[in-house]
Amino acid sequence: MYKKLLLFLTILSSSLMVQAQEISSPDKNLSLKFELNDAGAPTYQLKYKKKDVIKTSKLGLETKDVPSFLTGFTVAKTEQSSADESWNPVWGEQKTIRNHYNELLVTLTQKAEKDRLIRIRFRLFDDGLGFRYEFPEQDNLNYFIIKEERTEFAMAGDHKAFWLPGDYDTQEYSTMTSKLSEIRGLMKSAITPNSSQTPFSDTGVQTPLMLKSPEGLYINIHEAALVDYSTMSLELNDKTMVFETHLTPDAIGDKGYLQAPTQTPWRTIIVSDKAGDILTSKLVLNLNEPTKYKDVSWIKPVKYVGVWWEMITGKSTWAYTDEKIQFGVTDYKKTKPNGKHGANTAHVKEYIDFAAKHGFDAVLVEGWNEGWEDWFGKTKDYVFDFVTPYPDFDVKELQRYAAEKGVKMMMHHETSGSVRNYERHLDTAYKFMVEHGYNSVKSGYVGNMIPRGEYHYGQWLNNHYLYAIKKAADYKIMVNAHEAVRPTGLNRTYPNLIGNESARGTEYESFGGNNPDHTTILPFTRLVGGPMDYTPGIFQTKISAYNPDNDSYVHTTLTKQLALYVTMYSPLQMAADFPETYNKFMDAFQFIKDVAVDWDETHVIEAEPGDYITIARKAKNKAEWYVGGISDENARVATVSFKYLPKGKTFTATIYADGKDASFDKNPQSYTIRKMKVNAKTVIKQQIAPGGGFAISIK
Repeated sequence: MYKKLLLFLTILSSSLMVQAQEISSPDKNLSLKFELNDAGAPTYQLKYKKKDVIKTSKLGLETKDVPSFLTGFTVAKTEQSSADESWNPVWGEQKTIRNHYNELLVTLTQKAEKDRLIRIRFRLFDDGLGFRYEFPEQDNLNYFIIKEERTEFAMAGDHKAFWLPGDYDTQEYSTMTSKLSEIRGLMKSAITPNSSQTPFSDTGVQTPLMLKSPEGLYINIHEAALVDYSTMSLELNDKTMVFETHLTPDAIGDKGYLQAPTQTPWRTIIVSDKAGDILTSKLVLNLNEPTKYKDVSWIKPVKYVGVWWEMITGKSTWAYTDEKIQFGVTDYKKTKPNGKHGANTAHVKEYIDFAAKHGFDAVLVEGWNEGWEDWFGKTKDYVFDFVTPYPDFDVKELQRYAAEKGVKMMMHHETSGSVRNYERHLDTAYKFMVEHGYNSVKSGYVGNMIPRGEYHYGQWLNNHYLYAIKKAADYKIMVNAHEAVRPTGLNRTYPNLIGNESARGTEYESFGGNNPDHTTILPFTRLVGGPMDYTPGIFQTKISAYNPDNDSYVHTTLTKQLALYVTMYSPLQMAADFPETYNKFMDAFQFIKDVAVDWDETHVIEAEPGDYITIARKAKNKAEWYVGGISDENARVATVSFKYLPKGKTFTATIYADGKDASFDKNPQSYTIRKMKVNAKTVIKQQIAPGGGFAISIK
């Protein structure tokens, strides 16, 4: 009997050894364990320096039309490999990115489903984990419908969280900061009005989700390479502190349509005991494929000005007339202009002159095309054709004038949420751009989606956004998509995606204001997936100066606006205020003129989500460095080092700082400018006002 028991335990132990697999990150700080539980369900665990990051969590997908990929698995094969390579992005925060990981590929079979296969691929980097589901080509699997993905993220405690309400249509909420256990009680107050919104749960949150454990671990959960799949949100069980994926449904409630061979996006977990490591992680980019384009010479970072802020503040209008019109029927030449239309030829020339004088690349113009009177708040399929200008906007004359001044024009396409209509006109619209000298477009998806019932973050819309980007590449056009899905690193594969909004940008400063801590959180959340067209540079912080009926104000100091050009990374940066305002502060405006939009190096000097960020960057192919430091509503003293400078050399630093009496709410325009010599050994203490910041140019 004893021998039989010993034999049984030996066989059981061998079976468990086959099913349990472990790998470590290249630096050995992170460890991953994969195994099947008693029901044959795949599970994983993640530790950092022997501390729990993710406790035992289930993996799998529930399907609608075929048996689910949840239980009944056995391990058919495991394979381990490693990779260590470097690549150069077309544009980015650093010139060269290292892609170094250890990989575990597990092939699972479901005996009850005629040995149907699924693979789970894990990649463990020094800064985190990425994993995805893969469905090989096989006789027993073809087309299938996802009811829900059941990936879990079991937290090791009641962490501090920086979260947005889970929503199928918008990320334009203020970030909430609370313990995980407090999310349910705060959800109602977190959901503020938006032109299109569909919150789905009292404990649902969006990604990127930033967390900090009581032990001081910084954890970020997101996804990479979101292609032909629904956007992932997270549903929290606040009794067990376990997150489960929640995919955006379509109009009939299905979560996704797949056909083998295929794979899901990567689920990503970035982790460190240093907050700055979250900001410098390139894990999401590394999990995306290399660029699809052979020629990328036409893709260039852009610094621009434009006819935009005046409409946001209410000083000007997008619409040409206040009369009732019907797009495609009304003859605008027979209507009465409202006298406030911003996109008129003479006014746009003023912006072109300003851009040319100060070295900006492009001028954005919104409200140039017919139809703006006939769409907002309506659900109409055909509102814009994207090629017909208002009577006061001379496309050819502005093309000639901009070319003469050496400035590019930036197109604006507001789709009004009517995706079918946009695709109907896309080739014609892009051809129109090429014919008239436009090489970049800002697209918008304001309002509820058409087809009706589809959501901004569903599989169908995600496929559309990528279709528009790839189609733009056919015409060598760069895309800056607003109200689209938040980025997941696809700009590596399609680098003409030079910007996204997908969060509360500067425009909300005119709609009541962003919290002073807003931009100290976004780099840890929204920007983890890719750059944001935040549109900084507002010097006149009282909106009433432009529109007496609007008493909102920008919740920053003037020099914090300068710092955002460094802390809020984007290869697409706007100087969003009016030329006449910049003319009053030309000494401070010099920093916006000087600061780069493409970088060789990035160094995080200090950082704590929700509190402060100080970042230094080296300009691409130049011996110039720029530093930006920002704070939340609290004053603080930043410790600024210059150890990234070449040793043995001295540089001149120009420091733009808050004045002694500055504050975001009472005295935002108080600032000082001073110069000093610095080298690699220099360390300075820099005072930051409440809601303030500082910017340094080093040459």
